[in-house]
Amino acid sequence: MDIAPFHQRRLSLLAQMDARGGGVAVIPTAPEFMRNRDTNYPYRADSYFHYLTGFPEPEAVLVLVAGKAPQAILFCRDKDVEKEIWDGFRYGPEAAGAAFGCDAAHSIKDFDAKLAELLADQPALWFSLGHDAEWDARMAAALNAVRAQARAGKHAPTAIHDVRAALDAMRLVKDAHEIGLMRRAARIAGAAHRRAMRCAAPGKYEYEVEAEFLHEFRRQGCQSPAYPSIVAGGANACVLHYVDNDRQLKDGELLLIDAGCELDGYASDITRTFPVNGRFSGPQADIYDLVLDAQTAAIAAIRPGATFLAPHDAAVRVLAQGFVDMKLLEGSVDGVIESGAYKRFYMHRTGHWLGLDVHDAGPYRSGEDWQVLAPGMALTVEPGCYIRPAEDVREAFWNIGVRIEDDALVTVDGCEILTADTPKTIADIEALMAEGKHG
Repeated sequence: MDIAPFHQRRLSLLAQMDARGGGVAVIPTAPEFMRNRDTNYPYRADSYFHYLTGFPEPEAVLVLVAGKAPQAILFCRDKDVEKEIWDGFRYGPEAAGAAFGCDAAHSIKDFDAKLAELLADQPALWFSLGHDAEWDARMAAALNAVRAQARAGKHAPTAIHDVRAALDAMRLVKDAHEIGLMRRAARIAGAAHRRAMRCAAPGKYEYEVEAEFLHEFRRQGCQSPAYPSIVAGGANACVLHYVDNDRQLKDGELLLIDAGCELDGYASDITRTFPVNGRFSGPQADIYDLVLDAQTAAIAAIRPGATFLAPHDAAVRVLAQGFVDMKLLEGSVDGVIESGAYKRFYMHRTGHWLGLDVHDAGPYRSGEDWQVLAPGMALTVEPGCYIRPAEDVREAFWNIGVRIEDDALVTVDGCEILTADTPKTIADIEALMAEGKHG
């Protein structure tokens, strides 16, 4: 494992801490969660902790001490050969400190006592209050332990800074290590979507198609899906977060799949919509091409200096024009946009940040100003159209739900579509599905 990127991120955070007077940062990993009785959910480290350490085990905390002699201190579980027989390898402090490039490592059992020592005479505590009540209480106990030593000349930090706010700004711009992982995750997810297109057919169940891309995720080394997969046939495609995935697919309807994989912590996020029988009907093609045109406009709006909202605005204008032209909505395009009438058929944003979390960290706006895009930022581009049955809508459009989503990396002169090898034109989709049926 290359620890250099993690080391560099710790140095960057320490520099930010020094710029604001120094102090001590505390970043715990995620706890294990019980699924039922004595079975845990598969473990996944906290994204902020992983970003700074790469350390995969639960019951761990990173402490950064800023100043003239900066330190990165890891607290983790003790080495326990007996437990390794049952649950697998664990590093232990001595090996963990060396393997992950920390200046020191200690048993997690010593954390509370040592934290009070580390906080003494420091100007600030860098921590994210309010995210976890148990950890808030531990921080309060450590501060009070220092305050109790006032007569001995010790003083507790007088300032508390939100360490996640500092890390959010860092995580917004991906480094080369992150971009490499995201490109690979995108390629794997693309292969999984192609596999799903080849196998889909009337009579199959949504979960059968889901099984195909889950197999591809794992076959190519991903640890898990990046989020609960959406495999939505027919009317289910008009439910934005449909996850039951248990309905039988019917001839003549569309199938919307929103699925991505997680590779070494980094997410991909792709949506494709295609006909179950391999051929788009006229109304389906009309709506599909409209959404694809909206996505093309949104992608063209992604460039350094543009705002995060620019791709959404571009997509909305194309969709609104289409809704008016198809007589789904009445009035002018500007009127449909200003009134929000378009939200009847398109009710979500066109994208979100992407990275260690599928809805990744980072601010979208500051006050009234939207975040300005810069090279290294990664976001999804996912316009859609969802038409439920209604008296004022032609029946030919009923239950058509289309979303097309790709992953974009902002570059110096525009953007790179990480998921570009996943078919999305009508011709390419129909050709791939025909190949699957004859293969």
